Amino acid sequence: MSRYKDWLRLAAAGAVIIIIVYFAREAWDISPVDIQQFILSFGWLSPVVFIVIYTIGPFVFFPSFILSMTAGLTYGVWPGAAFIWMGALGAASTGYLIGRFLGEKVLKVHNFSWSEKLEKQITERGFLFVLILRMIPVIGFGLLSYLSGVMKVRFHHYILATMIGILPGIVVYGTLGSSLTSGSRTMMLAAFLLLAAVSGLIFIFRGRVKKWVGFD
Repeated sequence: MSRYKDWLRLAAAGAVIIIIVYFAREAWDISPVDIQQFILSFGWLSPVVFIVIYTIGPFVFFPSFILSMTAGLTYGVWPGAAFIWMGALGAASTGYLIGRFLGEKVLKVHNFSWSEKLEKQITERGFLFVLILRMIPVIGFGLLSYLSGVMKVRFHHYILATMIGILPGIVVYGTLGSSLTSGSRTMMLAAFLLLAAVSGLIFIFRGRVKKWVGFD
């Protein structure tokens, strides 16, 4: 049953991406070039604007994957990946600080049945816990940031694990976004293969990670 739900989530994620692309390109007549030109209209400030928007994402609950694809679309794989990385680290820090200083006012963690085992894992393996959940995201990016703050993971462990753990996703989103404007079939194929490989690995290890964390 768990495997069936995982397949459903994977299919739903793919459907959402297809719907967004369809409405952007067909229903709303917005091309990737239009988005690229809008962002670049800020001139040399455009990377700064992007990173700031990404950093405040946890306050407005804006989907980070859309911002990541936008960076790849606008700046290409490089320096797009670097801007995604900086923006994601800013967002991760913001989410952590919200959880650390506002604590259970933001998220009442101890109301959940899994909180005791989760707290034990974080206390004993803070760096490894964050690293694995960044690479195999069984919970959302923002939620993990909040949890790490609430559970008082040491910040230097948290940010280092995040810096490493988000790299595979950054490469995927940067390549995927870049492929929309490149017009290159090779780039589109590379983006598809990267997405398929990373999604496949997440799917394979998702059940084990959920059990290790204590969600099952």
